[in-house]
Amino acid sequence: MSDHRPEPTGWRALASGAIGAGLVILGLLAVMWVLEIVDFVLGGALDQFGIRAWDPEGLIGIFFAPFLHVGFAHLMANSVPLIILGFLAAVRGIGRFLWASLIIIVVGGVGAWLTTTPGVTVLGASGLVFGYFGYVMARGIFDRRVLDLVIGIGVAVAYYSLLWGLLPNQEGISWQGHLFGLVGGVVAAWVLRRKRVTSVDGRALGGGV
Repeated sequence: MSDHRPEPTGWRALASGAIGAGLVILGLLAVMWVLEIVDFVLGGALDQFGIRAWDPEGLIGIFFAPFLHVGFAHLMANSVPLIILGFLAAVRGIGRFLWASLIIIVVGGVGAWLTTTPGVTVLGASGLVFGYFGYVMARGIFDRRVLDLVIGIGVAVAYYSLLWGLLPNQEGISWQGHLFGLVGGVVAAWVLRRKRVTSVDGRALGGGV
C-alpha cells in the first residue's frame, strides 16, 4: 500500500524550503572558499580555468568561472549578496534553483565570452549574484505569487545599487558578466515559471503564497 500524502503548500512549503535553501547556499559558498584557498596555495593556478573571451578553449570556463575568484577580497565582496540572494532564489525549491543556476551560468558565461575583450579572463560569482537578483525580481511577476512579488520588490529596493555594476566604466569589473547574468536570471524565471492550472470553464487558476 502506498502513502499518498499531500505535499506541503503555502507557508509550510516555504518554511520547509528555507532549511534546504540555507544548506545549499552555505555549501555552495563553502566550495568557493575551499577553491580560493587551494588557488592561493597554488599561486593563482586555478585562475586559468576562467572564461577566456573569444578563445574556444575558454568556453569550458563558463562552468568553472562562477566558483573562482581573483583573491579573497573579491570572494568576500561576493559572499554576502550571494548568501542573501541565493537563499531567496532557492527557497521555492532546490531543483528549480539548480536549473535556474545552470541557466544563469550558461547565459551569463556565453554573453561574457562573446562581449568581453578577446583574451581577457572573467572570474567570479558576481554573475550568479546578478542572476539571482534578476531571478528573484522576475519570479514574482511570472509566477504571480503575492509573497514573491513582495520579496522581489524588497530585493529591488535593497539591492538597486547593484545596477551600477552594469555600467561599462569600471576598470577590472566585468560589466558584461553582470549584464548577462542578470539577463540569465530573468530568462530562468520565465523558463521555470509556475504552470497555470486551467479550470473547466477556461479560467486560469492559481493559489498559495
